[in-house]
Amino acid sequence: MKKRIYRIRTQYIFEGVFEVLAESREEARQKVLQDCGLVMGGNIYSTLPDEEVNWAFDIHLEKRIGRIEKKTE
Repeated sequence: MKKRIYRIRTQYIFEGVFEVLAESREEARQKVLQDCGLVMGGNIYSTLPDEEVNWAFDIHLEKRIGRIEKKTE
């Protein structure tokens, strides 16, 4: 039987919280959007000073498999 290549849409989801020192909900939201993140193969990071941010994320991810397509040649 001939093997074929399949394209599988996949999401890796890490869930947790950032605790951010801010004057409002919107400022806290903007700080997380602009200054916090995760790089695949790296670590969770923040460019905010240590006294302004803390985080707690599970190290185990949730994996979601979506549509599977046979790759056309």
